[in-house]
Amino acid sequence: ASRVYVNSKKKACQRCGIHSEEIKMPATASTAEIVAQVEQLNQSKDIHGILVQLPMPAGIDEQQVINSVHPSKDVDGFHPASLGRLFSDDPLFVPCTPAGIMDLVKSTGIEIKGKECVVVGRSLIVGKPISMLLLREHGTVTIAHSRTANLTEVCRRADILVVAVGRPQLVTGSMIKPGAVVIDVGTNKVNDRLVGDVNFEEAAAVASYITPVPGGVGPMTIAKLMENAVLAARLAKR
Repeated sequence: ASRVYVNSKKKACQRCGIHSEEIKMPATASTAEIVAQVEQLNQSKDIHGILVQLPMPAGIDEQQVINSVHPSKDVDGFHPASLGRLFSDDPLFVPCTPAGIMDLVKSTGIEIKGKECVVVGRSLIVGKPISMLLLREHGTVTIAHSRTANLTEVCRRADILVVAVGRPQLVTGSMIKPGAVVIDVGTNKVNDRLVGDVNFEEAAAVASYITPVPGGVGPMTIAKLMENAVLAARLAKR
């Protein structure tokens, strides 16, 4: 899935007229060697955005590598400085998947203000930032996760349900409030096909809107990455 995603990013860059370069580190590379490579890219005036393809191999300190990206080139929006700005209501680079989710929700025409929003998942990449973005739009946000005791009950309250836990078809049709907007962020390989965290067929019969897997959130994530890359280039030219 990671390889497919890298290729999709490269194709999107080509379509947008953005020069992209893939730097493959040897399988034996240490955290320090990867950080040194990132530092080199930080220094280059020709490079406006740096993204680290996750997940990284076992033994690599992912957070240390992410932290080594200069905040002005953090087009993924994962650096603590980017997340800090988001959490203090002054976002610059918003993480791409949450930003894409917000566009999808807004495209339904349903107003977020005052709505019950449930986010299943608490990662720094999706769960926490999307919760903050929904809060900024005056949604009433509940964060649930795989260890939430009454998950069915919590999900059934949601007017807007975002599921991002990486558990195939965790959410079934009976867990969804009729007419809800359902955003499925999961991509899980089951019997050689990709499925989401939501049982699509069951959910589609109940929800007013639902994103498919694949082809729902993924393309929006890439579109937002291109947006962040253009923003980084503009800021660098100021």
